[in-house]
Amino acid sequence: MSEPMESLYPFLYSGGTDLDAVLTMVRQSTAGKAAEIVALRQSVLERDGARMAACAQAMAAAFDRGARLFAFGNGGSSTDAQDVAALFLNPGPLGSGEPARPLPAFALTADVAVVTALSNDIGFEVVFSRQLAASGRAGDIAFGLSTSGNSRNLIAGFQEADRRGMITVGLAGYDGGQMAELGTIDHLFVVPSTSVHRIQEAQTTVYHALWELTQGALGRRGAVPPPRSS
Repeated sequence: MSEPMESLYPFLYSGGTDLDAVLTMVRQSTAGKAAEIVALRQSVLERDGARMAACAQAMAAAFDRGARLFAFGNGGSSTDAQDVAALFLNPGPLGSGEPARPLPAFALTADVAVVTALSNDIGFEVVFSRQLAASGRAGDIAFGLSTSGNSRNLIAGFQEADRRGMITVGLAGYDGGQMAELGTIDHLFVVPSTSVHRIQEAQTTVYHALWELTQGALGRRGAVPPPRSS
């Protein structure tokens, strides 16, 4: 579902030429969207805060055993997947100012040659599952993002990750879609909104919170051992 352009930017459809009135509508629209995302983030925190902490503990334990994280998504969510990988692999300092630990993380959307080869030779629905089948190991982390929760290649990726005994973390919007129906995603966080924009903004907050909570859990565990040999 997509929002009508007029509902997103009503000031573009006002039909008037009064600059002050247009600027007032711009301010009101911006303030309304800011209030909406703040309220949405708060509701996600209240509903899923404890589950996020549990997910971070599981991820920290996996990294402590030498696990790697594989992130994936489509469109805007592919950009978020790459941000997830960069965040874990090349982090900035924690909120406390302490240095964060770099952790092995990869975006399955980053290698254009692999993505286009699989899409061309087999089909776009396998671009994530085939990569997980080739590189994923039991105990690794599969981290998938979708606004609808219905992307077929994400569903196939999670199914492959489950077959391989990987820890699965999913971020979805709306009511969770097929990702929620799978019943096999270990840690699924659904942003209850029908706005793609608000969903992606809230998902960004969720994965940054998961990263910081994971870093905190690892800090309490001590040094992270080097990755396992192949």
